[in-house]
Amino acid sequence: MQELLTKLFPNVMDKLPDFFEAIGDTLLMVIWSGSISFVLGLTLGVLITVTKPGAILENKVAYQILDKLISLFRSIPFIILLTWVLPISRAIMGTAIYVQGAIVPLVFGTVPFFSRQVESALAEIDHGLIEAALSMGSSPVGIIFRVYLKESIASIARGTTITAISLLNLTAMAGVVGAGGLGDFAIRYGHDRNMADVTNVTVFVLVVIVCIFEFIGGSVVKKNTH
Repeated sequence: MQELLTKLFPNVMDKLPDFFEAIGDTLLMVIWSGSISFVLGLTLGVLITVTKPGAILENKVAYQILDKLISLFRSIPFIILLTWVLPISRAIMGTAIYVQGAIVPLVFGTVPFFSRQVESALAEIDHGLIEAALSMGSSPVGIIFRVYLKESIASIARGTTITAISLLNLTAMAGVVGAGGLGDFAIRYGHDRNMADVTNVTVFVLVVIVCIFEFIGGSVVKKNTH
């Protein structure tokens, strides 16, 4: 088996430790930046939903500020955002390179996208459920947790899956500027040294990871669809 793999993917087998390290770095970037982005994006998505005109915590000033900030960061191409937030990365993580340095720009690039996903998910909630909860004396916090979030688990799971796949793509882009991971591995060996087998195997691994994300997300959606 090993001889067959060496024959088919000689460069990958020759650099197997680097390849496994690249997979680990990519997963670390996805897990850390994804976890932070989920919490921040969910929070912002809820805030922008409940503060919009006519919502349960209507606040035009807060809504306009959040809406414009999210739109601002969504409009910046990620490759530019990577360099723009370098000082913030150094201040928070102590470095602007490798996995640690990539987490901050990945969060900045992912949170606005996920916030809009959450906002769209919450917008699907039947307004009659919110009115019924208000008529029963539920507090705004109660409505957020028992109506908005509880009733939109399936939609948020779909948005989370889409965001996770997008984040995986961003980690590959971050690899181009020294963040490590599969993107860096494919560029350094597959592109710069014309090792086609490295590129092919990297693409295959990324496709497998995407399929895993979609399977998990689909399972959550199926379980929580009424």
